[in-house]
Amino acid sequence: MSVLDIDVDYLVGQLKALLDIPSPTGYTDTIVRHCSQELKRLGLTPELTRRGAIRAIRQGSRRAGARALVSHLDTLGVQVKAIKENGRLELVPVGNWSSRFAEGARCRVFTHSGTYHGTILPLKASGHTFNEEVDSLPVSWPNVELRIDAVTTSPAETMALGIEIGDMVGVDPGQSFMENGFIVSRHLDDKAGVAVMLAALEAMERERAATPVDIHWLFTIAEEVGVGATSILTPEVASMVAVDNGTSAPGQNSSEFGVTLAMGDQTGPFDWHLTTKLVDLCRDNDLPFRKDVFRYYRSDSASAVEAGHDVRTALACFGIDGSHGYERIHVHALETLAKLIAAYAVSPVEIERDTQKMSGLHGFTDQPTAEADQPAVLDPPDGEGQEHAHMGQGKGAQT
Repeated sequence: MSVLDIDVDYLVGQLKALLDIPSPTGYTDTIVRHCSQELKRLGLTPELTRRGAIRAIRQGSRRAGARALVSHLDTLGVQVKAIKENGRLELVPVGNWSSRFAEGARCRVFTHSGTYHGTILPLKASGHTFNEEVDSLPVSWPNVELRIDAVTTSPAETMALGIEIGDMVGVDPGQSFMENGFIVSRHLDDKAGVAVMLAALEAMERERAATPVDIHWLFTIAEEVGVGATSILTPEVASMVAVDNGTSAPGQNSSEFGVTLAMGDQTGPFDWHLTTKLVDLCRDNDLPFRKDVFRYYRSDSASAVEAGHDVRTALACFGIDGSHGYERIHVHALETLAKLIAAYAVSPVEIERDTQKMSGLHGFTDQPTAEADQPAVLDPPDGEGQEHAHMGQGKGAQT
């Protein structure tokens, strides 16, 4: 099976458009409209939950045992916790991220009366005033504040602008698309995953690719706070691949190039059979890939399983440097991942039993447990050659 060609210009264009739309968790209506309109343009009919998670089904040869692909539209952000005596804003994070990466960020405050721009600053921001105390200030959210780009020096003046406690704040991405293929920006988690899914879908529509089962294209709106794909799956879905970032950091095996396949995260291992299928698709189609395990990571897959959905789950990633900070990825990873997603969608179904919610042992899966063949030890250390060589030859003869 040959992989579909991905329109990289389309992929990058979609990513730029997505990054231009602020979408912190809890303030995602605008990006939901954008994504829904693009799905319509590609020929699908999106359905929205009450709060805006998107499901768009591309019909295959049958409904039962459907496959799902999922990424999330929401990003990290902040929320107004209090209006301070100096008129500036105390903040709390939306999602799990450090105030270290918020310091110096440009942002937008969304109020009922309009949007205000501002900058997130440490409480001691002026070196001319605080000297070395600028460097000794602890890193924490109580030690930063939002300076609004408006005339205000008191709570009354700030509230007169229409700014209230609880208002949402979107952090500007500050994106940079380099000629060498690198992309540097905030919120690549997971707008790059959304762009990958749209690019895979565009390729399938362009080539009129047929699939053995329905493919559910899912876009969630609260992954960063742990909700994710809790309520978007239907009973027909038997397997789901989350498309998200893989952290290319010291101690990890992820890469900013090719595909990173997560074997497990903090919620446990991903489905062995589905992950093995993705590995085989990479090998069969010469798609470069790596495997990794994440200690401090969860995705839409975790939320779906924890909500009680009996689906096989896997996590296919683009490698990202500086996750939940000022992130960097490479176009090569996005293109390769889109090829894998499309290849998975059109690939044959191996586990026919998955079309049923419950059944007996007939057709149940197998995992390898037999002893591996091991070559004889021809040159063992410490003068133990004869005994060890004999043991190795004997074991090989028995298998």
